[in-house]
Amino acid sequence: MTSPSSTPRGEHTPQPGATWHTTLVRTEQVIADTAPDPRPNRATRRALARAARRTK
Repeated sequence: MTSPSSTPRGEHTPQPGATWHTTLVRTEQVIADTAPDPRPNRATRRALARAARRTK
């Protein structure tokens, strides 16, 4: 393992205008009230199974 350098690195400046080209994307989805409930994920299914085993 090497020790840290005693000479600091210069600051890296981004390409001109690179930080201004940001696109906002909407990630929300509208789900109808009448739609069936989605299947729970694996962690939830395992937790439910574990809780069911404890109560028997």
